[in-house]
Amino acid sequence: MSAKSLDSKGRWRSMTVSFRMSPEEDLQLETFARLSGLTKQDYIINRLLNREVVVQGNPRVYKALRNELAAVLAELRRIESGQNVDSDLLTLIDQIANILNEMKGECE
Repeated sequence: MSAKSLDSKGRWRSMTVSFRMSPEEDLQLETFARLSGLTKQDYIINRLLNREVVVQGNPRVYKALRNELAAVLAELRRIESGQNVDSDLLTLIDQIANILNEMKGECE
């Protein structure tokens, strides 16, 4: 059994909410949570409650961005024409671009 934990406002997180996802959706969710630097639970809660997901730059986020960009580059090299581009790849590229733009704004 997992340990009890308080949220940012000191409330016990005692309720369990579950739902089913396809393996592809789970992979996308894992990737977005990793790129945000949040836990999967915190990422899901922020998105479900329509809260802003703020990416805090740190070594873990940098490593996740580097690895995802390497995967995107490998996939783009594999693609011979624009007609074979997977919509999940475009979504991932958009997410990475948004994170990098936000991080750029913080540095300026």
